[in-house]
Amino acid sequence: MPIQILPARLANQIAAGEVVERPASVVKELVENSLDSGANSIEIDIEKGGHKRILIRDNGSGIVHEELALALSRHATSKITKLDDLEAICSLGFRGEALASISSVSRLSLSSKPADQSQAWQAHCEGRDMQVQLNPVAHPDGTSVDVVDLFFNTPARRKFLRTEKTEFAHIDEVVRRIALSRFDVSFKLKHNGKLLRKYPAVKTPELQLKRIAAICGKDFAEQCIELNSQYQQFELHGWLAEPKHAKAHSEFQYFYVNGRMMRDKLINHAVRQAFEGLIAADLAPTYVLYLTLEPSQVDVNVHPAKHEVRFHQARLVHDFIYRALTDSLNQYFQQGQQQENQEVTILPQAEPKHDYILPLQNHPSKPKVDEQASGYSESNVKPASYSNSVVNKAKSDYLVNSSAVVSQATKKYQQLMTVSGSGQSNNDSASTGQWLQVAANKILVNIVQNFFLVELNVLRQSVMSKRYANAMPVSQPLLMPISIASTATMQAQAKALYQPLLDNSVEIGWTPNRIILRKVPAGLRQLCWIECLEEILNCEETETLAVREHLLTCIASAGEVDSLQTQELWQQFISSTTNLQEEIVKIGKPVDIQKWLATYE
Repeated sequence: MPIQILPARLANQIAAGEVVERPASVVKELVENSLDSGANSIEIDIEKGGHKRILIRDNGSGIVHEELALALSRHATSKITKLDDLEAICSLGFRGEALASISSVSRLSLSSKPADQSQAWQAHCEGRDMQVQLNPVAHPDGTSVDVVDLFFNTPARRKFLRTEKTEFAHIDEVVRRIALSRFDVSFKLKHNGKLLRKYPAVKTPELQLKRIAAICGKDFAEQCIELNSQYQQFELHGWLAEPKHAKAHSEFQYFYVNGRMMRDKLINHAVRQAFEGLIAADLAPTYVLYLTLEPSQVDVNVHPAKHEVRFHQARLVHDFIYRALTDSLNQYFQQGQQQENQEVTILPQAEPKHDYILPLQNHPSKPKVDEQASGYSESNVKPASYSNSVVNKAKSDYLVNSSAVVSQATKKYQQLMTVSGSGQSNNDSASTGQWLQVAANKILVNIVQNFFLVELNVLRQSVMSKRYANAMPVSQPLLMPISIASTATMQAQAKALYQPLLDNSVEIGWTPNRIILRKVPAGLRQLCWIECLEEILNCEETETLAVREHLLTCIASAGEVDSLQTQELWQQFISSTTNLQEEIVKIGKPVDIQKWLATYE
């Protein structure tokens, strides 16, 4: 595709930010141009931290003589031609302003020779006037960009440059980031004539780890966890440091989206959430990760330096990254690969279960209840722990107002022992029963003049056992993962229960000293999980249904139930029961009401 001036309408659509911030910005833009040209060998020669000179040489496709001067014009590019091209950008550069911006604040020479052109040519310009001079030169196939005296004509900006050592450190970091993005390209970095970095082109994973070791350190390369996960059009692969090797600073955190280095908030949140509970809050994980997706699914034209992107399916991308990392970390801990000085840990391909991405309304099995009678449907059902429970007004007549119970106990006892004041039977009360909360965890129930004491945790377990008889709802991440201290026995039990709990929408993880709860069934996040996590791990069974029953028992026993929640529990219980008298006998204890009342006299 030939270089051409972009139409004004297209140019105005491009969010052209400040390109040249410091010498490292120049190196980044020019090296990315070299990569876009198809180069597989790039040399960077720096003098005095980039203050004096920046020279980039490559063996790419080059620029033909007729387009050489045009290449220094603003918004001149060979990478896009029309507005639609912005919706699927595959190249690193696309705005067509890097060379023009750099040449406006430096003395720039652009030398190039395509392979099918006999003579090399050089374009030279200085400063804002940008009067381009073309001269024939001797030059191999490829392109060289020589930037001299950066900011020579803008002293106000030049004085903000740091020391030679600091500016070169920024350049060195830019080259490291780019070198990690393209293992198939060789890079050389010189400073003041001395070769400081040399990254040969590599292809095999073993040789890629050599480049990883050269950039991130030998310890990381020898102890990292390799992952490779795919879901639909998404693919995430790369390397993670073991959580125990997390650092107090984020020196080695490299994340690439379609080969482009990113510092995106959504990505950082997903990675941080995956490590939540595995590392201390003041430590940072170390990783080199590559996310690949369709170019049309990501907009890279949202940040001046292209460090942030906008995903068309942001939530899906976030959840995919989180789950892929979590699965790999869990596999690592499951396999017990925590020894010091071990060889590279290569995990089998992580295939995350992404069913949790489905809308929460898509419950695998709907409870068989009368929605009109119970007052809830699948889309608005709330867990028993919610304080803002919705009570069906059509059924509220037979529910005792528990707030009045406290101040009118005697009157309510009498109501329990008598039928309606008119002398006629109250059909509603006879068929659905009446109840009175007599303790923090018990209610007294009257069913056709038969009285039963029912523990609220037993009532709650009965309701949940029926609702989740066929399957648990999809899992949801906790807003903040929960962790408890663990023993060796608890660790072994957690590993044995990992899959059965996962089948019941509960996801756990572990470190050498702690057990972490990451996800719970949808709609139950507000329960007091910290109280029951240890008890859940005491399950002696590993069969899915048995683990589910144990799980529900533990959940039902956690936390107190207030009066409104008790009303809702009782309503849900009678709505899911065909024969109330038979069901109440199963969960309640028969009471001789006269003897029971005598104890309170």
